[in-house]
Amino acid sequence: MITLSKKLKQDAEKKQPKYPAVDDGRRVSIRDKLLTKEVQELEMDLPDSCKVHFEDVNKLSSFMLKIVPEDGYWAGGIFHFQIEVPEEYNMLPPKVKCKTKIWHPNIAENGDICLSLLREHSLDGTGWSPARKLKDIIWGLNSLFLDLLNFDDPLNIDAAEHFYRDRAGFKAKVNEYVRRFAQR
Repeated sequence: MITLSKKLKQDAEKKQPKYPAVDDGRRVSIRDKLLTKEVQELEMDLPDSCKVHFEDVNKLSSFMLKIVPEDGYWAGGIFHFQIEVPEEYNMLPPKVKCKTKIWHPNIAENGDICLSLLREHSLDGTGWSPARKLKDIIWGLNSLFLDLLNFDDPLNIDAAEHFYRDRAGFKAKVNEYVRRFAQR
């Protein structure tokens, strides 16, 4: 038999947000408040080639990003990025690591990423600022596969030099990496 109190409880459970704010009796951090709002907005404003996955919807500060480029050298590959948002967010940028081995001038083979908006301090003024959001990071990472390629200031110098020395060989090596490492 359903009582009014059971019915109200069931209705309340159905209305719970997909990404609830942490509430275990302690104060909710500014980071967690910001993330709750940003993640809900983020799902409506992702590039078609990107998908976000949270292992734990109660821990919005750690998630995976999957990018599947449709065009460019890395088209058809599946690239995974681990994103960790520090407690000092939004004063500090998230930490991002590429988990897929890739041949790319702006992504080192160990997963480090050269993207100016991930820098806490940037000489060109395009680094992190408190006005930026997670969606800026995701759009920036996605752009590394399209139009933000920087062969002139690379993190992976070997990949950039390979591109300048032998573009056909560069494309062949990218294709080999995509086939071997980016099909999961």
